[in-house]
Amino acid sequence: MPPRCDRISELPESLLTHILSFLPTNHSVETSVLSTRWKNLWLNVPALDLNCDHFPYIEDYVVISFLDRLLQFDPDSRLVKVKVKCGSVEIKGLKDRISTVIQRGPQVLDVESCTKYLDPDTQTYSPYLEFMPLNLYTSKTLVSLKLTRSGVEDPGFVCMPCLKSMTLVAVHFRDDVTLEKLVSGCPVLEELTLIRDIYSCFVGEVDRFMRVRSGSLKRLCVPLWYGLSCSSSSAKCRLEIDAPGLEHMVLGEDQFESIVVHKKLTSLFMVDLNIKFGELFLYGISSVGHMIISETTLKALELYSRVELIPKFNNLSRLEAVFPGNLLQFLPAFLECCPNLKHLILEVYYLREMEEDALLTNVPQCFLSTLECVELKRIHDWEEEEMRVATYFLENAAVLKNLTLSLTNYPRLISDEEIFEEVNKVTKRSPTCQILPDW
Repeated sequence: MPPRCDRISELPESLLTHILSFLPTNHSVETSVLSTRWKNLWLNVPALDLNCDHFPYIEDYVVISFLDRLLQFDPDSRLVKVKVKCGSVEIKGLKDRISTVIQRGPQVLDVESCTKYLDPDTQTYSPYLEFMPLNLYTSKTLVSLKLTRSGVEDPGFVCMPCLKSMTLVAVHFRDDVTLEKLVSGCPVLEELTLIRDIYSCFVGEVDRFMRVRSGSLKRLCVPLWYGLSCSSSSAKCRLEIDAPGLEHMVLGEDQFESIVVHKKLTSLFMVDLNIKFGELFLYGISSVGHMIISETTLKALELYSRVELIPKFNNLSRLEAVFPGNLLQFLPAFLECCPNLKHLILEVYYLREMEEDALLTNVPQCFLSTLECVELKRIHDWEEEEMRVATYFLENAAVLKNLTLSLTNYPRLISDEEIFEEVNKVTKRSPTCQILPDW
């Protein structure tokens, strides 16, 4: 039998280092024991993925020595992708090494900073905020930047000419204009994600105002901190958006005192809302083509409609909404503001024995000319209220093509087949309308 050949080791070094770049750095280091060929191969990998928690000792010098060896092996080589998770406890000297890494011209940088400081005298831990090195804000190579639990001081001057994507998770700013400076200094920035840690001990007055100003921004995402909701007034914040080129916006945090859109977002295609808002915000998003709204946002809309007119959403063709049953009487009025709506996805939380004022009677303009598809989602039961909503669309939508019923597996006294048989008996205003299951 001929001897086995190590085909992997025969591959070109450029290909081997490319393969290793997909591994965490501690795993690529482990390949150095395979053979002489592999001994220093990990040092040539154009990527660094370092999790300080994976080191066997917590002494600072272990991590620092490892980084120094890597950075000094070939100081002129370029690190294309860098990911550093610093662990929970401060590592002295790590900030300087991150500064050196930035000098190596990475395109992707992902840093999760430490959150605690060990007092050498008392041997107790205290909250700690590590600020990023200043050369970060003048990187000429970064395309993607993610910072987690880091501090950002006033950089003075920001120029990141290639940065297209920025994610800031639980980042704290030295003052209330630093975020604006940071975003404005990225002339080709297209995607921005902001996740505030509203429970942090570092939340203060400077965290009560955020302004996003960008002429290039296309996507803005401000979700809740890991899906949590908070009623603490200390987390309240005013958000101002001055980004006329926005195409996609997700706003999920409910701790904004106010949200202001300075210019009408004429390019906005899709918006996903789980927030309260004001007049200036509604006008700013009125050109949107696809809108997703939560129950929270819907309740705010209904309250707003009692004192002011809701603007027309003339470009809106697709709407996804969650309606509590006690607000169903608001549905026709809201749809009247969507004269060109084509596709409606509706999830209703039904309330039994709904009052007479919840009856659906008015017929919005879109029912007569544009509404083609309606989906009723997550139907648990089938009683008079569910039938009333289905009948409302079938009897009034003149150009409706499909009414889709999405029935859950929740136990019901009536079978799915009986439900569809009952719905098909309704007189349809649109003779071509089909009743479809979503199974």
